[in-house]
Amino acid sequence: MEGTGLGILSLVPVALALVLAFVTKDAVFSLLIGCVVGVIFQGFDPATGLSKLFQNSLGNADFIWVVMIEIAVGIMVAFYLRAGVIAAFTEWASTKIRTRRAASGFGWLMGLFIFFSDYFSPLFCGPICRPLTDKYKVSREMLAYSLDSGSAPVCTLIPLSGWVVYIVGLLAQGYGPITSVDEGMKVFLASIPFNLYGWFAVILAGLIAYQILPNYGPMRKAELRAKNEGKVLRDGATPLTGEEMDLIQPLEGKKANLVVYLIVPVLIVISVALGTFLILGSTKTLEAFFAAVIYQAIAMSIGKYFKSVKDGMTVAANGIKAVLPAIFILALAYCINTVSKSLGAQQYIISVTKTWMTAGMLPVITFITGGLISFFTGTSWGTYAILTPFAMPIAMSLSGGKVSTVVLVTVGAIIGGGLFGDHCSPVSDTTCLSSFGAGSDHMDHVSTQMPYALTAAGLAIVLYVVLGAMAV
Repeated sequence: MEGTGLGILSLVPVALALVLAFVTKDAVFSLLIGCVVGVIFQGFDPATGLSKLFQNSLGNADFIWVVMIEIAVGIMVAFYLRAGVIAAFTEWASTKIRTRRAASGFGWLMGLFIFFSDYFSPLFCGPICRPLTDKYKVSREMLAYSLDSGSAPVCTLIPLSGWVVYIVGLLAQGYGPITSVDEGMKVFLASIPFNLYGWFAVILAGLIAYQILPNYGPMRKAELRAKNEGKVLRDGATPLTGEEMDLIQPLEGKKANLVVYLIVPVLIVISVALGTFLILGSTKTLEAFFAAVIYQAIAMSIGKYFKSVKDGMTVAANGIKAVLPAIFILALAYCINTVSKSLGAQQYIISVTKTWMTAGMLPVITFITGGLISFFTGTSWGTYAILTPFAMPIAMSLSGGKVSTVVLVTVGAIIGGGLFGDHCSPVSDTTCLSSFGAGSDHMDHVSTQMPYALTAAGLAIVLYVVLGAMAV
């Protein structure tokens, strides 16, 4: 299923899926229709095309890795519920966090501390924050926005994440004097101030969460609904967390031990994830969650939180069932991403924008191009892999082969552009994971977050125009 170069038609499957998703509020149906149209464009009948698409998109290590993480998180949360620690934590936190404003900001703050993995952040912070934000009637959409803004953007601003390793590897490909990982790291560190979207996205989310700035757009409606009607989800919403979690109740007669059954598993996850990054240079997120789940299973068995082996397996199974809605959407997102790439969407977007790549316009056009590619493909990393070898040679030629301001601004624009499109796209994996972590309806999360993403992007565009003019 290789690229066929259909020009503007390469954007149709994703565009159709997005329009249907916003109109019907049904992400699964919309993504499936987009996939069907995509395989037809590739010359397949729907049955054969979907079969090949599912095999190519889902039968790979990347997708299986994400699914295993979601399953591990589902089991972990299910064990939390059986141990009664989430309810106990909410009760304890309520003595410290006593206002709706503080509860709203708590999710944003949590994301700042979990800066080493964009997958780990929403999946870890969401289940812990959700009972507290529900208690104070903060909408699930607001929580999802806080989680999403505290994941990938933060990972690109703090040089201790897998994102940094990946980006530095792309930069260290012999662009002028950038011929080693060390030189690539120096360029990345110097470009952090110019990752304007990353900064604006994180800061704006904090200002909104703490109600320093007023809500606007669909988020205002969602927050008023939650505050005035007590509905953290809109009527008819389909949260990306199955009802099976509601079936898991704390074992009667057992007192929740926050240290043993909540804090220790959390420390295990953080220690393994951060430790493997510092030692190996790669964050072992899946292994971190598995280690915590194994600890929970052993500790809770010793503590007699399961009536029997069968009871423990039932709790774990309910946790797995609860994450299936998120896995379905994620699977279709992977499929439509494959369709988009196969039809040559990235190449078409670059072909349209490259004529505008003048010295003064290079940063802003790079940012917009990255945003479009990331939006239609749902992947920041894929965008970086495509855009870096395209924009960096232009930047280096304009700077006389030296690492000048125009090069640093261009690197920041590449990173920020990928973040922007990923932040807006319903087919982005991190957007899906934020919806799951918050227990939000996926399209409600996308529609409420988009105005804020566009605001941050608008501010970035204005400054990139100014910086481009100054660099000429």
